[in-house]
Amino acid sequence: MAAPITPADAADAARLVAFGLQPKLQPARDQEYAELLRRYREDPPFARLADAVAAGLGLVVLEVSPRAGMAVTAADDSVFAVRMGDYARRTAADSTDRFLHGLAHLAVAALAFPRPEDLADDGYIGRVTVNGVDAFVRQACHRLEERAEEQGENSDPATDTPGLEAAWRIWARRSSTGATKDARRLAGSTTGIIGKAVAFLTDSGFLQRTGDDSGGTYRTTARYQLQVRDMAGGAAMAELLELGVVPVTDGSATLLPPEETDDLELAADAGLPFHS
Repeated sequence: MAAPITPADAADAARLVAFGLQPKLQPARDQEYAELLRRYREDPPFARLADAVAAGLGLVVLEVSPRAGMAVTAADDSVFAVRMGDYARRTAADSTDRFLHGLAHLAVAALAFPRPEDLADDGYIGRVTVNGVDAFVRQACHRLEERAEEQGENSDPATDTPGLEAAWRIWARRSSTGATKDARRLAGSTTGIIGKAVAFLTDSGFLQRTGDDSGGTYRTTARYQLQVRDMAGGAAMAELLELGVVPVTDGSATLLPPEETDDLELAADAGLPFHS
């Protein structure tokens, strides 16, 4: 018979989940974390208990391994879910910028992992830069604008009703950098928005900053790869990748020319990588 679950077991399971909620913590640098991960892998009843604790908190376990630790993501109804409204308020953005912040996160993910095999390869490390992400989105905007004109769609909806605009139309109208008197980029510029996005991802343990070139250079972590795998089936991610402007690069602003195809269109209700 299996040994009964004790309060100490429950405490250890909850402790492991708590470690998983600290995305910057690396198991190799914390002996207790590493030991709980070993127990999870070798003790099935303990693993089920830890999974149950995570599920009770509205968390989905993506992977438990030495490379990623206990990687979890929040379900829609979890108190840990990051919602776009909360994120926008945290970045001092007004409600009209919601599309831009969502598109920035979507573009970072698409540029970091441009091919399915990149997401499938545990050893793959994606690299992005702030300026490279902005250049990528602007080329995608140009491609989508061409599509709208070819199909005779209204390319200039009312500016005071952003809900009627596609995210790419809002982005194309926004200044890329802007500047303050001391040459700092404006928070509301597109590179400012991308800068906030990558800073948030870095604070969340998804990216690591590697330099200051091109507005800031970053590399992906195992946790971010797992997170992007989880959202890769979304309509918005698929539509953005299908535009054919995402290259496999070192994160620079070099882009592939768009392919001449007739079936590319941004889905009107395509979900961005945040809960509504």
